[in-house]
Amino acid sequence: MVTSTPWVSVIIVSWNARHLLEQCLPSVVATDYPHLEIILADNGSTDGSAEWVATRFPTVRIIRHPENWAFCRGNNAAIPHARGDYIVLLNNDVEVPPNWLWPLVHRMEADPQLGAVQPKLRQYHRRTHFEYAGAAGGFLDRFGYPFARGRIFDTVEPDEGQYDNPGPIFWATGAAIMLRRSALEQVGLLDEQFVLHMEEIDLCWRLQRAGYRIELVPQSVVYHLGGSSLPPHDARKTYFNFRNSLLLLYKNLPPAEWHRTFPLRILLDGIAFLRFLFLRRWKDALAVIKAYHDAHRLSRHYRQMRPKDNELVVLPSYRGSIAWDYFVLRRRRFQDLPARRWLTSAH
Repeated sequence: MVTSTPWVSVIIVSWNARHLLEQCLPSVVATDYPHLEIILADNGSTDGSAEWVATRFPTVRIIRHPENWAFCRGNNAAIPHARGDYIVLLNNDVEVPPNWLWPLVHRMEADPQLGAVQPKLRQYHRRTHFEYAGAAGGFLDRFGYPFARGRIFDTVEPDEGQYDNPGPIFWATGAAIMLRRSALEQVGLLDEQFVLHMEEIDLCWRLQRAGYRIELVPQSVVYHLGGSSLPPHDARKTYFNFRNSLLLLYKNLPPAEWHRTFPLRILLDGIAFLRFLFLRRWKDALAVIKAYHDAHRLSRHYRQMRPKDNELVVLPSYRGSIAWDYFVLRRRRFQDLPARRWLTSAH
């Protein structure tokens, strides 16, 4: 039974998004939790964001970065200023109900082996449905393609409580993730080489390699606007998704597993490249090529960080191909994925 209320630090990174802060920050400030500090990590905004927050919400601490350090560095530079036993990374376009923190804290306090938890994410404008960036907890297929309970590729399900069962997930969304500070001190912060996209998957994978677990806490629900960092069809999004997914696998897979996985991953990405050409999405096709070039160049940075033979081996929990299941077998809902392809039950 939890009898204490540990300090929680909520960090919100923002760059030239005053309109989002005006829309969502009031709900965060209204959070019903006694030991809470809210930190705005302002990435050199020029739209008056920091000034508006300082005037409207003087209890919010403002950390001013000299320029746009994006998501990873922006959060990393703010975390040392936080006092909380638990650190929450919260997107600037997330609205929260007053009691959203309590279930997350209670779950973390009850189990010291939890390194990170997330609430359920529903859409801001369609609140009956899961939101793209995290839904009811994330997973990874064997080729490094992420998906979530309630969202596979562009298919988003209504939230009817079908994924409220407790149990581990593979990654918690960076849009609203609570992290145990002592676990962060053990495994390190966000990997700034990722810049943005999939950095939370890498962090959750490293936490699992250190013996921690990741969970959804369905009693907590927040509402995410989504698409604020990069539009859905921006070629930069394609670039970071392909590049960072390759780095994610190279960095966290044992070398033998990487060598088995990489040839098939090239095949799948080749099909995606041809699809972009067929659709005349030339910038996306070029983004895939650039992603491979840069991932190869950056891989040298990770050679000494890869799992050793004597370390805990953690493989992606879904051993099938989510692309094959979705596009070929037409399995559009998480609950339609075959149970035999899971290392452990996720349903």
